[in-house]
Amino acid sequence: MTSSALPATDDLRARAHAALERIGAGVPQGSGLHARTPITGEDLFSLTTADAAATEAAVTAARDAFLAWRTTPAPRRGELVRRLGELLRDHKSDLADLVTVEAGKIRSEALGEIQEMIDICDFAVGLSRQLYGRAIASERPGHRLAETWHPLGVVGVISAFNFPAAVWSWNTAIALVCGDTVVWKPSELTPLISLACDRLLAQAAEEVGAPRDVHRLLLGDGAIGEKLVDDSRVALISATGSTRMGRQVGPRVAARFGRSLLELGGNNAAVVAPSADLDLAVQAIVFAAAGTAGQRCTSLRRLIVHHDIADDLIARLTTAYHKLPIGSPFDETTLVGPLITTTALDAMQNSLTRVQAVGGKILVGGKRLLADAAPRAAYVEPVIVRVDEQSDIVRQETFAPILYVLTYGTLDEAIALHNDVPQGLSSSIFTRDQQEAEHFLSSEGSDCGIANVNIGTSGAEIGGAFGGEKETGGGRESGSDAWRAYMRSATNTVNYSGRLALAQNVSFL
Repeated sequence: MTSSALPATDDLRARAHAALERIGAGVPQGSGLHARTPITGEDLFSLTTADAAATEAAVTAARDAFLAWRTTPAPRRGELVRRLGELLRDHKSDLADLVTVEAGKIRSEALGEIQEMIDICDFAVGLSRQLYGRAIASERPGHRLAETWHPLGVVGVISAFNFPAAVWSWNTAIALVCGDTVVWKPSELTPLISLACDRLLAQAAEEVGAPRDVHRLLLGDGAIGEKLVDDSRVALISATGSTRMGRQVGPRVAARFGRSLLELGGNNAAVVAPSADLDLAVQAIVFAAAGTAGQRCTSLRRLIVHHDIADDLIARLTTAYHKLPIGSPFDETTLVGPLITTTALDAMQNSLTRVQAVGGKILVGGKRLLADAAPRAAYVEPVIVRVDEQSDIVRQETFAPILYVLTYGTLDEAIALHNDVPQGLSSSIFTRDQQEAEHFLSSEGSDCGIANVNIGTSGAEIGGAFGGEKETGGGRESGSDAWRAYMRSATNTVNYSGRLALAQNVSFL
């Protein structure tokens, strides 16, 4: 079902303009990059893109700032992040407006993204007093052995459109308290929220007396990202995007002996066992599969259901899908907004054509909506497809609201289906059987970086490390000890004995 009429492009432009003015980012001007809105598919502003010289200058400035920033005590570095978090709170509504205008997220999800930024700032401030090393028992008398952690250098952040602000904050808040500086190349699809975030961090830096160049923003296309990837002064590249992109980034960074933190594709699945609470499962599945129009890296792509309950669960899901309000993300009744571009719609339709060619049956959804009102926008009904086997198309990620349903007989069969994809990001099982839940979480169960019980695959908290295995890239961001990726460790041996004792009882001279 469709919600109310779409807003006019002029109204969206005015809304974005007002938010940027209140934040202090000013009115975008220039040429080379068009800020657009997926709500109507129309352009809003033109912006100037960074060229090779600007990229070189940004990395140079960030490197120079690092030499001073690394000597600033970590709790003092935390003051910058604390102030950023306060400014994010002050401008939460305006920032959410920009996320909705540029990424098409419904209001509650846009506000949730900004809250996630606030949360990671809180986490990072606490972390600034907890960058712990460790004492290690030495085999030599009169010696102290320890591990210490030190700032790494310039961190290049390459982020995607679907979480245009939160992923930046995961990296930037942690990197800053670790003593690093940041050069950010955001998605060219979301430059406005990027300008706003950069402006607020600049304000925070000015207010606490931190160097402005601890953070530099570069707007533009993939050529900027390539320059960051190849620049030996950029110690760490944190890149979020497709597996295809990761295949290019990883080897190029490794070739210069740099570090990379990759957050790539997901093909996430949920197993629904016979004992599952189906009311709970339906709520979680619908949000995970249809929320953000299926454009989260953790969106639910595959549903693996025990054959005894498959018909019942599918009927419940079909009923829920028929009721999903689709339309303007600024309408409070809307639950599903637009795909980011019509190119994404084409990819979705191509996947549906391919899966039907190998026997897949569309159970609900799949139709394009609002094409007359907004021909350059891409609104579509989330779709459920029943498949008999995990074909090549099911094993690939389509960044759209397609949910493939498979059935199983034993839990081992379900886990085998679950793990038989190249990606390994997020997973879940719905069950009231503790033995099944524990088996799914064990080393013999889900092979993903995130494994959940009785919740969906999307909606991670910042306290836990976020990331996945296999073609998802192996990176970890946000909470837990993900901070270690942004620092270098050193093993220190201090001899206070007054005589030389070699390790392993070696005798020399």
